[in-house]
Amino acid sequence: MTLMTGYPAGAQVAQNENLRISNAAPVPGAPASFADLTEALMPAVVNISTRQQVTVAQQNPFAGTPFADMFGNRGGGGAQTRQAQSLGSGFLISADGYVVTNNHVINPPDSNARLESVTVTLADGTEYEATVVGQDEQSDIAVLKINRAQPFPFVRFGDSSNARVGDWVIAIGNPFGLDGTVTSGIISAVHRSTGSRSAFDRYLQTDASINQGNSGGPLFDMAGNVIGINNAILSPSGGNVGIGLAIPAEDAAPVVQALMRGETIARGYLGVQIQPIDEDFAEALGIPRNSGEFIQGVQPGEAAEAAGLQAGDVVTSVNNLAVTRDRSLSYIVANIEPGTRVPVEYIRDGQTRRTTVTVGRRPSNEELRNQQQFGQDGSQEDDPLKPGASSGLAEQALGVQVIAITPQIARQLGGNADMTGVVITAVDPSADAATKGLARGVVISSANGQPVSTPQELEAQIRAVQQAGRGAIVLRVRQRGQPEVSMPVRLRPAN
Repeated sequence: MTLMTGYPAGAQVAQNENLRISNAAPVPGAPASFADLTEALMPAVVNISTRQQVTVAQQNPFAGTPFADMFGNRGGGGAQTRQAQSLGSGFLISADGYVVTNNHVINPPDSNARLESVTVTLADGTEYEATVVGQDEQSDIAVLKINRAQPFPFVRFGDSSNARVGDWVIAIGNPFGLDGTVTSGIISAVHRSTGSRSAFDRYLQTDASINQGNSGGPLFDMAGNVIGINNAILSPSGGNVGIGLAIPAEDAAPVVQALMRGETIARGYLGVQIQPIDEDFAEALGIPRNSGEFIQGVQPGEAAEAAGLQAGDVVTSVNNLAVTRDRSLSYIVANIEPGTRVPVEYIRDGQTRRTTVTVGRRPSNEELRNQQQFGQDGSQEDDPLKPGASSGLAEQALGVQVIAITPQIARQLGGNADMTGVVITAVDPSADAATKGLARGVVISSANGQPVSTPQELEAQIRAVQQAGRGAIVLRVRQRGQPEVSMPVRLRPAN
């Protein structure tokens, strides 16, 4: 690819990376045109397409009836694979080909999908294969690397903390697969919370049109700096209604740098179930509305319990930062290094109290989802091993569905909090696993001689055995009240 020159600093290459946009930026106030700025930035914005392999279970419409076996094995019990694709946007942040996008662009939420390839397409139509360098589900950020050594045009993160309501912005992306679409608008709100109370529930809101396919693309200020990563829209119809959300650069940039270094993102965690203080809560408790958050439950064994916090407390500040509607408890704690001791102020029985909390480490989103199956006292709200979505390769090859073990599951199985492994939630009776006695509640602690603590780790070992050409895998398993044993389990042939 010919080295691009002549672009102002908004889309830089190795030779001119010290330049800054000057004549390309519109004059302050209402710009006459965004054309010069767009021309400078467009080369660094890319289209991202993925190809995935999705495993789907065959459904037998006569299952559970006397006619279940009428048509033999057709349409019953097995699994099929099909190809799927996704499209999104991204942007280059270095001359050597690092690309930033949303994690959900390359990692769709379908647990049965396995990513096979990622293709990055530049504004001039040139396509490159890319490798996933790092991904972080909680912030919804991923970093890719183009598999080609050459200088690429790129843009830089700006300082979103200086963004003000009313500032002009432009968004560039690929909505509905329409490459290189540019929209303009203003910052509608800063520090916008959607009410999800997640670790990253704080966004820049803009009325620049953002639609499906814009995800992962950049939101630029008038100096050509990336001040946000376009992430989502709020819409009753699924289309743009003027409420777009972007991950602020001040939150995104540190995550991107950590992923580029190959680091795992560690975030703080208290272990509480929280609820905002609405008007009814405020009136009942006699405290100001939207001030603090109410603890509905405390996770056993986590930081909040160790510090003496209880259900019914209202946390008003953490580490001397007030908990407000725009700065949630989860957001504050997530940005504190695990292991740090911080002061916490809370209200109990109408009295303001203080304690010191040693912040824990936030579990993965998968672990948090598993925890939601249980009540805060560790008891079942429902069946703790209720089969859920397919476990992908584990179900296809072994005929079992598994989930990671959480402290709550460990207690339910009669173990202690440091129990490791994955637990079986369902077994196909036609699989060798069922013949060998594997059933719901059995813990798999290792596979192929390697410890496993997540479904993904189990599937990695199944894949290794398949690639080695072996038709069975050795599992180390443990049933409640029985000693741990190893057993060989035959794998189903790949479709």
